[in-house]
Amino acid sequence: MATNLSKSKKRKHTLEELKTLGQQLLSSRAHINNLPLLLTFVSPSSPPQFLLESLLTLQSFFSPLLPHLPPSFPSSTKRTEVSGKDDPEFIYKTWLRSKFDELVQSLLLVFVSPQSEDAYVFLRVHSTQSVDSVTDLLASKYFKYIDVRYFTYISMEKLARSLEGKGISVELFLFVDDKTGSADENSESHSRASIELSLRKSYHILSKIPSMEDNNEKSDCEMWSGSGSSSEEGNLKEASKKSKTKVKMPKAEKSNNNALSAAIISKKMKSKFTKAWITFLRLPLPVDIYKEVLVTLHRAVIPFLSNPIMLCDFLTRSYDIGGVVSVMALSSLFILMTQHGLEYPNFYEKLYALLVPSIFMAKHRAKFFELLDSCLRSPLLPAYLAAAFAKKLSRLSILVPPSGALVIIALIHNLLRRHPSINCLLHREDGNETHNNDSKAEKEIVDSATVANISSIKPGIDHFDNEESNPVKSNAMRSSLWEIDTLRHHYCPPVSRFVLSLENDLTVRAKTTEINIKDFSSGSYATIFGEEIRRRVKQVPLAFYRTTPTSLFSDSDFTGWTFICDKTEESSTGKKEKNFADMSEENGHISAKRQRIECS
Repeated sequence: MATNLSKSKKRKHTLEELKTLGQQLLSSRAHINNLPLLLTFVSPSSPPQFLLESLLTLQSFFSPLLPHLPPSFPSSTKRTEVSGKDDPEFIYKTWLRSKFDELVQSLLLVFVSPQSEDAYVFLRVHSTQSVDSVTDLLASKYFKYIDVRYFTYISMEKLARSLEGKGISVELFLFVDDKTGSADENSESHSRASIELSLRKSYHILSKIPSMEDNNEKSDCEMWSGSGSSSEEGNLKEASKKSKTKVKMPKAEKSNNNALSAAIISKKMKSKFTKAWITFLRLPLPVDIYKEVLVTLHRAVIPFLSNPIMLCDFLTRSYDIGGVVSVMALSSLFILMTQHGLEYPNFYEKLYALLVPSIFMAKHRAKFFELLDSCLRSPLLPAYLAAAFAKKLSRLSILVPPSGALVIIALIHNLLRRHPSINCLLHREDGNETHNNDSKAEKEIVDSATVANISSIKPGIDHFDNEESNPVKSNAMRSSLWEIDTLRHHYCPPVSRFVLSLENDLTVRAKTTEINIKDFSSGSYATIFGEEIRRRVKQVPLAFYRTTPTSLFSDSDFTGWTFICDKTEESSTGKKEKNFADMSEENGHISAKRQRIECS
């Protein structure tokens, strides 16, 4: 009956009449009966225009009253104990509080209902305030209350499950770009836009909720509903003042309850936080949201999950995509591997595949190079794998900008120092010789036919296969770092100077130290130029010679060559030059005479 009555009321009122009801409610308490009527329009079945108009009125009505409303009591017994029975003002405010709780429940139903897709789009387009501004207001004023955060996580999980139940696919956002077509295609495009809007709003809300560690102990237990451990006493005192009764709580019991509730609250909050994020990350997110999640996941989500291993499917799937997405997923995946025991057998093969020239110009290259250096730090890393990474980086050094070459030199420096068995790559003269310390795994992979082919290759040929995606099969241990030697003549002075650090014997760890990759990972042309400008040099290059040169080339330019000029040839050459000078002078006199004759 109540549902039919509310539907009949909706049919009787137009949008203009609804605006009039709202103005009356805001103008005088005499029209308080308009409040239940406006609440009936906050429903998933309401037209978007009516829903928006009701929400605007109710928001203006409840906002100034909320600080003065009593808390929501779970039973009427507690209410009468605290307030008494003869306070009309308190009864009125208690009734308002019940209506506000009804509004909150209706909003949750609207938010998670599949019937509200059109309402989402309408609220975004026709509202005077954007949805982002509303969520910002929610974050700044209400997310400090722990119960608001708790039920927000529950709502986010419900919304994600409702979107997951629609069977949306990744192609919905990544590969479907047509905006014209048949009626089915247009409806699909409209559905895609509404779902994408829901996903963006969900992420915006989830990212705005502060973590438990971001708040102090007082705000952690502060509840907006008034039933929290820190705000309960204050609310009870306020209520007792109005009812002229005193409510006292034993100190010991109160402290025990506070300690117990803090532990339970922390555990439950972490559980709801985990469910909300894991359910959200199962959805096919838009590309920009997907990348933004990967950037912040390792610091904003993983530390607060009840079980971080639950993210392994999402991260391994992201890491297998390749390119920039793999680079962005590397931080979180590295945390799961080093701190939570995640096993990823193909990790180094995927990491090896990320070493391409474009990575040295990527936006997040600084973090990638630091993680790359950390991943190659283990002393248990096989020699053939360390050699493969060193050789791959060496080949890239002749293809990347100067800032990338500096990073590569630093990475190779650390690899050679950590793994002395690959120092043979620096001083190999014959490419066909095999190293005695080749690992057993590499010897098993290289079969007899491959060895025969390698031995038939002429000396001076690099055996390294740069196109091989598997670092084990790249033949890096039979190669050399000849590309690094070319950097001695690099056009950028910092590169040619820095490469000289590899001339030291890096196997002697007592006399060498590792290089901090962070000092070079974020370099660019601008940073290199700035360092050169600030650099103080002892000898300034001059534009003139200290002594007059006697020849065009010096003896050091052509070592082993001597240039001796024949005396007869020198005398004949001198005569020719003298005759040529005389002829030039004579021609000059003749031309001068002609000019004087023409002038006269």
